[in-house]
Amino acid sequence: MSTFLDQLKQYTTVVADTGDFETIAQYKPTDATTNPSLILAAIQKPQYAKLVEEAVVYGKAKGKTTEDQLSWAFDKLLVNFGLEILKIIPGRVSTEVDARLSFDTQGTIAKAQRLIALYEEAGVDRKRVLIKIASTWEGIQAAQALEAQHGIHCNLTLLFSFCQAVACAEAQVTLISPFVGRILDWYKAATGKTYSAETDPGVQSVQTIYNYYKQHGYSTIVMGASFRNIGEIEQLAGCDYLTISPSLLAELQQKTGTLPQILSAERAQAQSQTKVSFNEASFRWALNEDAMATDKLSEGIRKFAADGKKMEDTLASKLQ
Repeated sequence: MSTFLDQLKQYTTVVADTGDFETIAQYKPTDATTNPSLILAAIQKPQYAKLVEEAVVYGKAKGKTTEDQLSWAFDKLLVNFGLEILKIIPGRVSTEVDARLSFDTQGTIAKAQRLIALYEEAGVDRKRVLIKIASTWEGIQAAQALEAQHGIHCNLTLLFSFCQAVACAEAQVTLISPFVGRILDWYKAATGKTYSAETDPGVQSVQTIYNYYKQHGYSTIVMGASFRNIGEIEQLAGCDYLTISPSLLAELQQKTGTLPQILSAERAQAQSQTKVSFNEASFRWALNEDAMATDKLSEGIRKFAADGKKMEDTLASKLQ
């Protein structure tokens, strides 16, 4: 009998959520995603020391000041991991813009262009890279410009609310990453309740977004992310993409039985969700009124920024 992972791949594009590329080949995902927290964890391992050293050498060669050298080394390190991952997977890798640029549209655009230039310098076509950007209003505007004007495809991350999803679809971004597990975390802490996979508010959020996109013909890919257990993944079988940690990929690979397809475009189109739209003012208000999304977006940006700073500190010590 086939495993749940094999069956899931029939409905959904499976993406590995890790910076540890040595574990990726085992599960044969199509794509892979990284973020500052995952890269920070990976660079602690001795087998990746070479990638760090290469980034330091590159930074020293490119930068005229110590600050400039650190900036180049940081970006090169992210790209070095992406390059290694792309040797293993057939699809695309997601590389994240510095979270400290989450409220800087022009800064995000410039950083995305530099990351893509580093990939292209290494011989990788930009079509194989997704630039990850936080789903703030400023981030969404940056992604819209990158997609339309520069041919740079984007993955909008730290997405917790329906208004973020709608704004991303209207901006015609390539892909969104709604965070399932972090939504569940917030509701468990706020209510003290225990949720089943079927009643999981993170699962329900992604189901709503997926069905809305398919009903209204949006091309933006929905990629569920940040899972706490395989029950959440099972309830999203059929979603466009799911990005899954190695530990949960292992569980799916070990489990056998029948995995039913929960989501499909045909079922979504049979539903009725009124089409809505957001300008900047209505977006900010809707996000403000969603306490969970406001909390988790801010928390996520702070966490990624803090881990990015730790990566910088590691590189700075080697640049001296």
